Amino acid sequence: MSTLTTTQLFAIAAALGWASGLRLYAVVLFTGAAGAMGWVDLPPGLKVLQNPLVLGASGLMLCIEFFADKIPGVDSLWDVIHTVIRIPAGAALAAGVFGADQATWSTVAALLGGTLAATSHVAKATTRAAVNTSPEPFSNIGLSLLGDAAVPAALWLSWTHPVAFFVALAIALVAMVTVTWMLAKFLRAVFRRIRSFFASRQANSA
Repeated sequence: MSTLTTTQLFAIAAALGWASGLRLYAVVLFTGAAGAMGWVDLPPGLKVLQNPLVLGASGLMLCIEFFADKIPGVDSLWDVIHTVIRIPAGAALAAGVFGADQATWSTVAALLGGTLAATSHVAKATTRAAVNTSPEPFSNIGLSLLGDAAVPAALWLSWTHPVAFFVALAIALVAMVTVTWMLAKFLRAVFRRIRSFFASRQANSA
């Protein structure tokens, strides 16, 4: 086990979980690369991320995701596919912070990481789906770039300033839950209008 304190370990676990809901492959690549370069001493449960094969695979997938996330429509499809990938991966990465030797803490971290991954993933998917109702691509690209920047910032903050990270995380969670709730109502209204439009078309053609 590394010399990290319990507070730091939980901050790292939370960051890995939350960020995985946004950019899973970036989380794997950045964390593994930081460990391989000696910038941080990864806990034993995360050292597999330093493997060159893992770094290469995550780097390739990050490149694909970077461009897919900038294309309206494609980004939402990518999010749907990754619903079954990001959440369990976020839980697994968070659990890896504590490793198999601390089963209780690993379980707690897995629950924390999975919940945070689910929260950020749902917020991202809902926001991008709402933005995709607009024909202009710039807001979509802007939100994607914001996500690109949020991941390394969160990971860095969790390693260097864990207390500040928890404060930022709390603010981000409140914002994400609020935005998800508001945009979910907006999307339901959009879908109702679409259904009404096609229903009226069918009635007129009958």
